[in-house]
Amino acid sequence: MDSVHMLWSGVLSFFIAILMWVLKEKSEDIKRLEILLSKTREENARDYVTKSDVHNDMNRVIARLDRLDEKLDAFMKEQRNAEHK
Repeated sequence: MDSVHMLWSGVLSFFIAILMWVLKEKSEDIKRLEILLSKTREENARDYVTKSDVHNDMNRVIARLDRLDEKLDAFMKEQRNAEHK
């Protein structure tokens, strides 16, 4: 009977050792994935612009186009006035 308990204890110890090894491996994988995820977030933040950045840039472009439009209107008025004189 004592050998049965020893055998059972050995089998349980073996399965617990395998379980602990699997858990350790999965824990390492999770840590690796967390590192990759944080690097990906950093790269995305570096490579892409925010909506407010795009909005500010678009406002600058529109302001320049408005100024160009005003200058073109003034030039066309000057040309019409020069033709009528």
